[in-house]
Amino acid sequence: MKKIITTAVAGLLLSTAAHAAEPQFFIGAGVAWQEDQIDGGVNKDSQSEAWQGRFGVILNDNHRFSGTYSYKEDDFSAAGDDFKLYQNLFLASYDYMHAIDDAGKFNLFAGLSAGVVNNKFDGNANSDFVWGGQVGAEYRITQKWSTELGYRYLDQDYDEPGHRIGGQYQLDTSHQFYLSVDYRF
Repeated sequence: MKKIITTAVAGLLLSTAAHAAEPQFFIGAGVAWQEDQIDGGVNKDSQSEAWQGRFGVILNDNHRFSGTYSYKEDDFSAAGDDFKLYQNLFLASYDYMHAIDDAGKFNLFAGLSAGVVNNKFDGNANSDFVWGGQVGAEYRITQKWSTELGYRYLDQDYDEPGHRIGGQYQLDTSHQFYLSVDYRF
């Protein structure tokens, strides 16, 4: 009888834990203010908005995995020439989330990102590995809707010859301040 009760209690506890840890999927959109540090023949920072789409899964109260697509287009002048930078960014991210209230409506997070970026600058296009990290805060508006404010740092290795200005162009780092809205299902 003791074995049956122990097995029943263990089963009940495990099923409750499994139910509490049921993954939640989400999809969302956001906008970011992004600054890219361009060195070499231009030595000018590119600053513009970036539009984002994202999806992912929240495994439990502390662990989130997501994929993000970001698009940026910027026109700027440097050294007497006009330039255009197009950027397509594909990221996979992991975040550790920590609730700062008992209800779990406010969460702080920190995480790592890695992916591929395609930069087209002054007629040259190149895809490179990109990696970095992010920190921020999430507010759960309702059970299904949440909003997020964050900062992301990305390291890039874009290094291409310039067509109009001698030398190389290097795009080394990106900084994003972003705001997004997500829907959980």
